[in-house]
Amino acid sequence: MIQREEYLNQLISGREKQIIKVVTGVRRCGKSTLFTLYIDYLKSTGVSEDRIIYVNLEDVEHENLLGYKALYDYVKERLCKDKYTYVLIDEVQSCKSFEKAVNSLFIKANVDVYITGSNAYMLSGELATLLSGRYVTIDMLPLSFKEYCETSNSAGKTIRENFNDYLRFGSFPYVAILERSDAVVIPYLDGIYSTILLKDVAKRGGITDVSLLENIIKFVAASVGSPISTKKISDTINSSGRKISVNTVEHYLRALADSYIFYKVERYDIKGRQHLKTLGKYYLVDSGIRNMLLSSSSSDLGHMIENVVYLELLRRGYKVNIGKLYEKEVDFVARDMNGITYYQVSASVLDESTLNRELEPLQKIADNYPKILLTLDDIGAGGNFSGIRHLNLLDWLQKT
Repeated sequence: MIQREEYLNQLISGREKQIIKVVTGVRRCGKSTLFTLYIDYLKSTGVSEDRIIYVNLEDVEHENLLGYKALYDYVKERLCKDKYTYVLIDEVQSCKSFEKAVNSLFIKANVDVYITGSNAYMLSGELATLLSGRYVTIDMLPLSFKEYCETSNSAGKTIRENFNDYLRFGSFPYVAILERSDAVVIPYLDGIYSTILLKDVAKRGGITDVSLLENIIKFVAASVGSPISTKKISDTINSSGRKISVNTVEHYLRALADSYIFYKVERYDIKGRQHLKTLGKYYLVDSGIRNMLLSSSSSDLGHMIENVVYLELLRRGYKVNIGKLYEKEVDFVARDMNGITYYQVSASVLDESTLNRELEPLQKIADNYPKILLTLDDIGAGGNFSGIRHLNLLDWLQKT
């Protein structure tokens, strides 16, 4: 079992704190496994089984708990008096009006509540109103490249071979332990994709035209790393004979983002220090799904590694934007409590004209925050271009 220590430590740090721990993320990214790891940790500290209540609301065994009152009554009957009881509810959005049950459990003494969900919709509406300021989200992603390299299937392979597999087959935890072949992996990814499409996007977004939704998914997947607008998507689909308004495209894109299959990244004017609402970019949660949806000719190494870097920056706790500086673009402006780091990403800069093109936006930035160029080039310990650090992407991905 892959340990997912980063996320596990976040749960441990919130143990018995008067706050609800909400684990969010795309389906099959490892949320249920994280709960299993946490339960093992609790038992290792002396917590008895009767003080741990685990409910998976997608298990048919618990289909009688899909109403908030039934769920609340089930948990309440099993609470231990005078001792902390740990309540872990998986895929909580499956329960209608679940926020009422969660809120009622939260306000009880000696109850430590943990929930997971595969749709950001669960964090809106009554949950946010009832529990404002009383919950913390742990945003979970599929495996990092470092975690991927720690699986048994990676043993005996070079770092570059593992990275090629990571790009080709994706980063879902179960994929990492499957035989790495299209015949084995693609059916599994197709099952994940279909479930996300029907349960988390179409059903929760109230979308009935699934074929049109798939057209938009393929358009956005093919445009990863490129600025796109809802009007461009609408115009492209309309030109093919289907009719769709800009407002409908916006609704579909919100549903896709709510299901954690795509992440929208807004542009940021570096000189003006302000966020821009137009021509953002979308990144996909998993490269394997992208490869499944698109023909191999649609795979672009530069944009795919840009996608990998974006997700890694999220894992490391950064808030990420696309940088705009005059007419130039900086791939990522990453912020955390310590300030800003600027990133450019390129497959290779061995060609001098490519190197100059990638360096130019970073050279124009007037502040003294760190500036990093990430490539797949073999550069040993790294290089330096007047304060701009040149790092090998695979080395950078394996550092915490």
